[in-house]
Amino acid sequence: MRMQSNLVKGGGFLILMLLLSQWLEPPVQAQVDHVKDLKFPPLAELNIPEPTRVVLDNGMVVVMMEDHELPLVSVSAKIRTGSRLEPNSKIGLAQLMGIVMRSGGSTSLAGDALDDYLEGKAATIETSIGETAGTAAMSCLKDDFSDVLHVFADLLRNPSFDPEKLAIAKNQIMARISRQNDNPDAILSREFKKLVYGQDSSYARTPSYATVSAITRKDLIAWHESYFHPNRIILGITGDFQSDSTLQMVKEVFGDWPIGPAVKDINVPYQESNPAKVFYVEKNDMTQAKIMMGHLGVMRRNPDYYPLVIVNQILSGSFGARLFSNVRSKQGLAYDVHGGVGFQWDYPGLASLMMSTKTETTGAGIDALIAESEKMVTEPPTDQEVTKAKAAILNSYIFSVDSPAKILGKYVTHEYYGYPADWFVQFRKGIEQVTTEQVREAVRRHLRPQGFSILVVGPRKGTASALARYKSIQEVDITIPEPS
Repeated sequence: MRMQSNLVKGGGFLILMLLLSQWLEPPVQAQVDHVKDLKFPPLAELNIPEPTRVVLDNGMVVVMMEDHELPLVSVSAKIRTGSRLEPNSKIGLAQLMGIVMRSGGSTSLAGDALDDYLEGKAATIETSIGETAGTAAMSCLKDDFSDVLHVFADLLRNPSFDPEKLAIAKNQIMARISRQNDNPDAILSREFKKLVYGQDSSYARTPSYATVSAITRKDLIAWHESYFHPNRIILGITGDFQSDSTLQMVKEVFGDWPIGPAVKDINVPYQESNPAKVFYVEKNDMTQAKIMMGHLGVMRRNPDYYPLVIVNQILSGSFGARLFSNVRSKQGLAYDVHGGVGFQWDYPGLASLMMSTKTETTGAGIDALIAESEKMVTEPPTDQEVTKAKAAILNSYIFSVDSPAKILGKYVTHEYYGYPADWFVQFRKGIEQVTTEQVREAVRRHLRPQGFSILVVGPRKGTASALARYKSIQEVDITIPEPS
């Protein structure tokens, strides 16, 4: 026993000495003396899988990508329609269509019965129509895929547009109209679009009591007859399935849907130039001022797209970006400030800068945003800024393609808007090849402070002194017309 005790003591002593020898080792010499000296290997080649693409005889495009990680299947349909196609007298029609198509159910399965059916299968079906596209989506367990797909197809092809559900949806939109001036950010965005795109442009219109009241069930039926055809639909499928059998299933539920008229190009007008003036919206229940300024942006097809992505990163892509560093941190004028040259897929986005500031610093806030825009030209992006911005963009790119669902979504979007199938695959190379001079040229071409429309939303008492320095201020009336 005494010998065993001594062995234990001796073993403990050896362990203690080993630990001490590790603790007392001199520190490992750092590989570099400063974080700036760190060297990183080039990014590995990113292999993005391609989906299976098939065009049915009736013109429907089917894009499939298998993902066997979970026993789930998701389907999304992108339909060539959108609120920009609404007549001026019935603004809100597309939104109502998207709501009632789902809530009203199909001619064979009413809306409430559809709710019960999906709840019993832990499945979902949703529909909506936005500005440039309609969408319909479903998700379900793998074992229920065939059954739910049949219900999904029935809803797309044979919606009932239940009059009671239409009345409920109209009341919901009316309620939103009554509250449309509650949120100053919503006012800022809504009214700024009117300044840039034009008061009557489809990209700036908003529903009113009159336009929503004018919409009838016949309008929804006519909209469906005009725009819901298989040759106007791109169907994306991802999840735990086998492509061959799934394609046969798709042909079974959609293959006998007759092809519709040829799809025509959409030409929605908008104004080419905006008024370089100051506009004001009086909202006296605020304690801050909201400021937005800018002009028309670009489409993603623009040759300067990649340089502008870097411009936006330098301007407000991080807490170290110019707007945050100078306007927020150094001058203390705003907690939230951001901006850049915006993109849309098939029409120009908005080039804009915006911030919230104390009412007493409204003037300083306007000056600061204009100054930062001008400095992008007079003090152009440096090589270091461009290198840092490119690294941030490239390092985050992986998170946009880290699942089959995200990848498929990109393929469907590019198919819809007529971009090359590998357009997003080329993104990384496109960013890598941008030079500092290209970034500077893009700023000069697409960020023009002298042509800004400036919009201020805030209380008159706090902002009047700041706006008094301008020769003319155009007040924007946001009064909501009473329902007839």
